[in-house]
Amino acid sequence: MNRLQKETSPYLLQHANNPVDWFPWGEEALLKATTENKPILVSIGYSACHWCHVMEHESFEKDEVAELMNQHFVNIKIDREERPDIDAIYMDAVQAMGVHGGWPLNVFLMPDGKPFYGGTYFPKQNWLQLLSAINNGFVNHREELQKSAEGFTENMLFKDSEKYGLVFDNQDFTKEDLDKMYKKLSQTFDYDWGGFERSPKFPMPSVWQFLMKYAFQSNDKKALEHLKFTLSKMAIGGIYDQLGGGFARYSVDGEWFCPHFEKMLYDNGQMVSLYSEAYSYTKDELYKETVYETIDWLNREMLSPEGGFYSALDADSEGVEGKFYVWTKKEIDEILGDESEQFCEIYQVTNHGNWEHGVNILWKKDDILNSSQSKNIQKLLEYRSKRIRPGLDDKTLCSWNGLMLNGLVDAYRIFDEPMFLELALKNAHFIKNKFLEENRLQHSYKNGETKIQGFLEDYAAVIQAYTNLYQATFDENWLHLAEKLTVYVYQNFWDEDDQLFFFTDSNAEELIVRKKEIFDNVIPSSNSMMARNLYVLGLILDREDFKDLSKLMLGKMKELLTKNVDYLTNWACLATQMESPTVEIAVVGEKFLDFRKQIDAQFYPNKILTGTAQKSQLPLLENREVALGKTSIYVCYDKMCQLPVDSVEEAFEQVFQARV
Repeated sequence: MNRLQKETSPYLLQHANNPVDWFPWGEEALLKATTENKPILVSIGYSACHWCHVMEHESFEKDEVAELMNQHFVNIKIDREERPDIDAIYMDAVQAMGVHGGWPLNVFLMPDGKPFYGGTYFPKQNWLQLLSAINNGFVNHREELQKSAEGFTENMLFKDSEKYGLVFDNQDFTKEDLDKMYKKLSQTFDYDWGGFERSPKFPMPSVWQFLMKYAFQSNDKKALEHLKFTLSKMAIGGIYDQLGGGFARYSVDGEWFCPHFEKMLYDNGQMVSLYSEAYSYTKDELYKETVYETIDWLNREMLSPEGGFYSALDADSEGVEGKFYVWTKKEIDEILGDESEQFCEIYQVTNHGNWEHGVNILWKKDDILNSSQSKNIQKLLEYRSKRIRPGLDDKTLCSWNGLMLNGLVDAYRIFDEPMFLELALKNAHFIKNKFLEENRLQHSYKNGETKIQGFLEDYAAVIQAYTNLYQATFDENWLHLAEKLTVYVYQNFWDEDDQLFFFTDSNAEELIVRKKEIFDNVIPSSNSMMARNLYVLGLILDREDFKDLSKLMLGKMKELLTKNVDYLTNWACLATQMESPTVEIAVVGEKFLDFRKQIDAQFYPNKILTGTAQKSQLPLLENREVALGKTSIYVCYDKMCQLPVDSVEEAFEQVFQARV
């Protein structure tokens, strides 16, 4: 066994028996490289990565490959989910080399840690040839490689403001600005299958969150129709586990049919939020069912006894991708008997198989609810549970748990399901008890041990979730915790020169570059999440410094956002909040929680809520005197409140009058 045997990451432990002399990232490996004057190979992946497994089996498990690697290189294996900071640096470098990024990511560094060459997956023979060529280059052309490494590193040192032309613009957003963003997105909509005209197809929650907010704010019927069409196609597609609930990482085709079968926590946390809000807007029962089934799966398969959510389920079982999830027609016939014909019709199962090797992926041709087949689904689930399961990545990540917590809170606020709140509170306390040390968050937890100093993504996701949890429960402890973490972020992550947040803490390990994350991807960028957090907390706490910071950040992104919204859609969500006044609703009196439920039952995304039974020091609640047995609602805009009312209907009348 190599040094990885002492690690807790499932991905690193998968490589602990390789003949490659792997090191984890750390001082020992970096010192060895400089002492022995050897180049470094940094190989980055994650436990649910199919091609990472393939490269391990083809190359890293082979003695002849290991011999070459051990002789000429210091070999470092990294779990990208544990160290997104390192992954971001070397992914940027490889893309600057003109290589399309992905995982496994294999990057060659000079002994000082500066990158000079890299790529992704290599078949065994190509890998052997590359190792020999790199060694030859390092021995015979050291100066050229060092020069190249200095160039790639210098390129990464440019400030984001310079690199992307970010200049503070007029921070006010108009309806025309939002129209431009929507028009840009809509140019590549797939009107046959939903989403965008591309394959593979990834669920992109922040894109559809923006579309939902834009459709509501602009009363745009086309935007709403494409949103509904996309969400329905995903929910009935093979990308969604029709038996067990939960979404796979992506579909390899353009029809949401054939998934890459891994299931990630960060996807599903956001999808719970998305489908909950979409149900609130449309009242489509398919969306409600999708939320309930996904949370059932998370509770059943992804929740640790301590209340944290595990990271991922692998795509493979028994070395075959998707084997756990697919079916032959014969299997279904034997299990369901007379019920099989109708079931196979609904889920498009054929004798020859609708996928490769004669097997079927379950996907529906119509928006039929799974509950109509609940008995048959239960029988198939029981049968499936006896199969060899995909691997579980059982580390618990702070940022991903924050996203999941936010999803649970959204689901509770919309469906008023007590179990959702119970799960949310259990998870909120888990994050507080396991990841929070004084004012600092840690990033990863397993076997009773937290490790790795928290990144901006950890703070951003947890602040968002705790702020949301306050608005669901009106327990001010969560709000004050969110405020405390936000102050820490400003003090330790803010870059005054660039006027954006660094990804790493000022107290963290020093790497060759200290990067920022501004572009939204499947997970929104940590800067856009923080900008939204600052705006919402600024309103609830009446902190002008928070609101000003949020407006400054969004103002810097404005020109880029209106021209190229595709990977900036979480910023666009903030723009919709700022384009029209955000309503501030204060509920005071003994029925404050009942009124909160009634308010949340109506879709109105641009709002913040505060509430108390009696007295509170929060600005919107301060000095609100309410007669015994009475509950009042105050509708406010920018610190100006209308006359109090004592019903939710009257409150919304005031809200909608203000919109006109």
